[in-house]
Amino acid sequence: MRGVGDDLVRRLRLTGRAALATALLLTALTASGAERDPVGAASDGRGPLTMVTGRDLTRYLHRVLDDWNRARPAERVELVELPEAADEVHAQMRDSLRAGSTRFDVLNIDVAWTAEFAGHGWIAPLDRSALPLAALLPPVLDTGTYRGRLYAAPYVTNAGLLYYRKDILAREGLGPPRTWDELADQAATLSAEYGMQGYAGQLLPYEGLTVNVTEAIQSAGGSLTGPDGEITVASPAALEGLRFLTDGLREGWIPEQALTYKEETSRQAFQSGELLFLRNWPYVYALASAPGSPVAGKVGAVPLPGRDGPGAGVLGGSNLAVNARSPHPRSAADLLAHLLGEKAQRQVLTEGALPPVRASLYSDPALVRRFPYLPELARGVRSARVRLTSVHYEQVSLAVAAVTHGALTQRVPPEEALLRLDRELGDILGR
Repeated sequence: MRGVGDDLVRRLRLTGRAALATALLLTALTASGAERDPVGAASDGRGPLTMVTGRDLTRYLHRVLDDWNRARPAERVELVELPEAADEVHAQMRDSLRAGSTRFDVLNIDVAWTAEFAGHGWIAPLDRSALPLAALLPPVLDTGTYRGRLYAAPYVTNAGLLYYRKDILAREGLGPPRTWDELADQAATLSAEYGMQGYAGQLLPYEGLTVNVTEAIQSAGGSLTGPDGEITVASPAALEGLRFLTDGLREGWIPEQALTYKEETSRQAFQSGELLFLRNWPYVYALASAPGSPVAGKVGAVPLPGRDGPGAGVLGGSNLAVNARSPHPRSAADLLAHLLGEKAQRQVLTEGALPPVRASLYSDPALVRRFPYLPELARGVRSARVRLTSVHYEQVSLAVAAVTHGALTQRVPPEEALLRLDRELGDILGR
C-alpha cells in the first residue's frame, strides 16, 4: 500500500446522533406499513395487471409477457415503459407509490431501490414458498431482502466485467490481467504501443461512478459501511481503492475522457477500438461481438481484477416488486413466479442480452457456446456484494459520486475526500 499512515484513522470524528434518530426511523417504518402480510399469503385478488419498467430497449419483455397473456387472458399484463434514464424511472415510480396510486401492480425496480421502497411500505413482502428461490444464484436474494424479509424477487442480475482486446493480448503472449498491477502495466504499455487508450470505467459523477468507486474500495478489502451499519469509508483499504482510480488518471493509463463516460459512451469507445480495457456490465458483450462491430471476434471478458487477485464487484440488475396497494396481489404473485421460470429466464438472456438469475443457465452448454462469458460472469456474481441497504440510498449515491469525483479530477487529495465522505455519510445515515 502506498503512503497510507495511521493518521487517517486517528482523524475520524465519530458523532453521537444515532440512538434517537434510529429509534424514530424504525418506528416510522413500522407505522408506514413495512410489516404487511406477504403477497399471495392471505389475499385472493385476481385480475388484469399493469407492469411498469424502464425502457425495454430490445423489446424482449413484450415477448416474455406474450406467453402469460395467451395463457391468462383474464389476468392480462399491460406493460408501461418509462424513460431510459434510471433517475427518471425512479422518480416516476416513487411519486406514484408515495401518492398511494394503484396504477402499477408490478414494478421492475433497480436492486438499489428495494430498501427505500420496502422501508416506506410502498411494496409488499413476498411469500418465499411461492417462488423458485432455490434455483437462483444465491447472492441475488440479498438484493431483494430488507430487514430479513423478501420484498422483491430477483429477476435480472448484473456484475461488472473487465472487457479486453483478446487479439492484442494474444499477439503479445499475455493473459488478461488478474490484479491491479497487471492491469496498470498492460494498460500503460500496450495502449502506447498500439495507439489506444488504456482502461476506462464510468467516471461521470452519477450512480455509475458510485458503483466504480465502491468496486475499487471493495476490491482493496474496504467498504462504505460495515455489517452492523457502522461507517467504514475512511480506512486505509478504502484509501487504497480510491487511489487505484486517482493514480490511473494521474498517470494517464486511465484517459481523462473517462471522467465523462457513462455506460453507453464507454461501451462505444471500446467498441470503436479506442480502448484496450473496459469495465462495464454484461450487456456490452453481445453488442461489441455482433456482426458489423469493429471489434467483433476480438473481445474477451473476465471478472474484475483487484489488489491481489480477483476483485469484488457490485451486484446490479433489477427486481420485481408488488405494489402494496395492488387490487390483484395473487395474480401479481403468480406473474413473479412465471418470470422466474426457466423459459422466461432463458429469454432474458437470449432475447434481452441480460444476465438471468437462474443458476443452471450459466452452465448450459448451448448458452455458453453462444455467450462464452457466462462462466466468468457467474464467478463475478458470486463474488459481488449488495449495494448499501438503506432507505436513503439515493442520497448516499449522490454523496459518494460528488465527493470522489473531486479526488478523481485531482482537486481534492484522496485522504481528504474520504474524510469528507465519512462526515457526509454520517449526516445521511447517522452513526
